[in-house]
Amino acid sequence: MNLKEVTLEKTEKRFHYDDTLVYRSLSQSIYQWLPSEAYEFIIVCIGTDRSTGDSLGPLTGTLLNKWQHPHYTVYGTLEDPVHAVNLKEKLQKIKLKHKNPFIIAIDACLGKKDSVGMITTGIGTIQPGAALQKDLPPVGNIYLTGIVNINGYMDYMVLQSTRLHLVMNMAETIAKTLHHLHHYLCYPSLERKKIDTI
Repeated sequence: MNLKEVTLEKTEKRFHYDDTLVYRSLSQSIYQWLPSEAYEFIIVCIGTDRSTGDSLGPLTGTLLNKWQHPHYTVYGTLEDPVHAVNLKEKLQKIKLKHKNPFIIAIDACLGKKDSVGMITTGIGTIQPGAALQKDLPPVGNIYLTGIVNINGYMDYMVLQSTRLHLVMNMAETIAKTLHHLHHYLCYPSLERKKIDTI
């Protein structure tokens, strides 16, 4: 769980999960940041199913795995979550198992009231558990974070009382974004307009 409110920079974009065709805008932004060299694309969905607000990552991983994309390897699902206890171990496994991995990290976060429902994507790492003073390694070459509730007093309790309806809808948007991005990876020679009709 990345509880820190994200600071917007030039290499970062923010969208509301419920915007019309938001998955296209998100996938186009991410595609522009992907490397041209050969990489293994790894999706690391951080969080736990034991907390409603922190379940964004494993819900996204579970939804994404249903499509069985050949260009992605997904870590972090409801069945096998990636969380504070096993994050270092999972990152070591990725390093050993995958040649030249390029990691897209997904996590939930808390923010301001008017930011709830926003999905932020950008270049760089996220620092899971930073606001809770957990000593966890940074994750990602690119990240997607979803603001699921308001930060402030007793963040742990806020996460526990976060509505599953919102988290599920945001997870569906992120999964659809990465599904759409996969079409770019499969058919790089096609015009983007043609892919965007999918």
